[in-house]
Amino acid sequence: MNGRICPATDENILIAAEILKSGGLVAFPTETVYGLGANALDPDAAAKIFDAKGRPRDNPLILHVSSIRDAAKYGEMNDCAEVLMQQFWPGPLTIVLFASDEVPELTRGGLDTVALRMPSNTAALSVIRCAGLPIAAPSANRSGRPSPTTAQAVAEDLDGAVDMILDDGPTSIGLESTVVDATRLEGIVILRPGGITREALAKVVDILDGDDDEEADLRRSPGTRYRHYAPKLPLILWDGNPSALSPLVEDKRWCFLGLDTPSGHPLKAVVFDSVEEYARELYAKLRELENCGADVIIAELPERSGLGEALRNRLERAAG
Repeated sequence: MNGRICPATDENILIAAEILKSGGLVAFPTETVYGLGANALDPDAAAKIFDAKGRPRDNPLILHVSSIRDAAKYGEMNDCAEVLMQQFWPGPLTIVLFASDEVPELTRGGLDTVALRMPSNTAALSVIRCAGLPIAAPSANRSGRPSPTTAQAVAEDLDGAVDMILDDGPTSIGLESTVVDATRLEGIVILRPGGITREALAKVVDILDGDDDEEADLRRSPGTRYRHYAPKLPLILWDGNPSALSPLVEDKRWCFLGLDTPSGHPLKAVVFDSVEEYARELYAKLRELENCGADVIIAELPERSGLGEALRNRLERAAG
C-alpha cells in the first residue's frame, strides 16, 4: 500500500490508524491542508516526517488531538488556552503552550513548548481517535513547496515516501492554521495568521505584542522562519495599482492570479470572486500555473484584513 491514494472510508481510516500506531507515515486531510502524520510521541516516527519532507529539525511539528482533554496531557493549560479551545476547536487554530514531559524533544523542535490543534475535518478526527494517540503533522509536501490541498498534490511531492494517502477531496479552507502563543497568561501573541482571523481572536482574548526578540517568538511556530509555499517559477507580488503592472511583466511571459482582471496579455489569468476563494485555491493554482509555460507568476496582494492577512503572509513567503 506504499503511497497509494485511498478514499477516506471507515475501513481505510482503521488501516491508517494501524500504520500510525506501528510507526508509519500517513498523509491525511484536514480543513486547512493535507498533513503528513506520524505518532507524535515516537521520536523515530517523527524523524520520518523530517526526512520525507526535507524539513529542518528545529522547525517544530503541530500535534493534532481529538479533544481538549487530550490537549491537556501534552501542554500546560491555562485560562486563556481553555477559552480559545472552547471557542475555536475543532478548527484551524494552533495553540502553543509549555510542553509536558510526554512530548519528545524532536517533535517540539528542541523547544520547551508544544503546538496543539484539534482539526474539524471528520476524517482527520476519526484517524486520531482510532489511533488513540496525538498525530504530529506538518503539511504533506516537500519543504518549501506550496502546501497540498488535494491527495494528488501530496502524491506529486511525496510519492514513495509515505505509507498511505487518505483522500477526502479538496480542503475547505486552503491555508494553514492560525498559530498563537498562549504561554503568557494575560493574552496571546499571533505567530502565524491563518484560518482564524485576528478580528475573531480579539473578540475572545487580548492580543499582545511579541517579545523584542522576534526570532525567539517565531521559533515557536512552524511555517514562519524558512521560505515556504513557493512554486517552481518566480512569484512577483502586485499591489493592484494598474500603472505598476507593466514594469513587472515587461519582456516576460507571465501568468496571473488575483482578485481583479489584469490589463495586458497574460498566458493565463486566474481571477477569484472573493478572498475566501483566493485562499482556498491559492496553492492548487500555484502548482497549476508553474506548468503553464510562463517565465513568472504575478500575484495580486489582498487587503491586510480578515483572511486577507493570512493570504498576504503566504504570498509574501512564497515570493521570498
